Amino acid sequence: MATAEENHKAIFRVLDSMDAPHGGKLLKLRFESGDTPATREIKGATLLLASPDGEASCTVRVEAFALFGGRPSDDRLRRTGRVDIHVSEVEGNADNIGPKWSASGPIP
Repeated sequence: MATAEENHKAIFRVLDSMDAPHGGKLLKLRFESGDTPATREIKGATLLLASPDGEASCTVRVEAFALFGGRPSDDRLRRTGRVDIHVSEVEGNADNIGPKWSASGPIP
């Protein structure tokens, strides 16, 4: 498996993860490294998530932005480094996602 730093535009850290009311997960992310993506690149993107110890991973698709953290915009992402997203599981087990996991992408 490729590491999170390889072949990915941006690396985020998961600050919080919770079950979404109608399926999927809500993730609060903080930008860590790489090129800051535009919000239009994030919506619909596929992300690779990996546990802090590297033992577990999963792939998720960004369905939408969660609005409880404020309206998402490119300026807000560059200023604060934070983005809140609603994801659905593509591959692997997304139930285990938690704080300190890394999220990288978008992946092809």
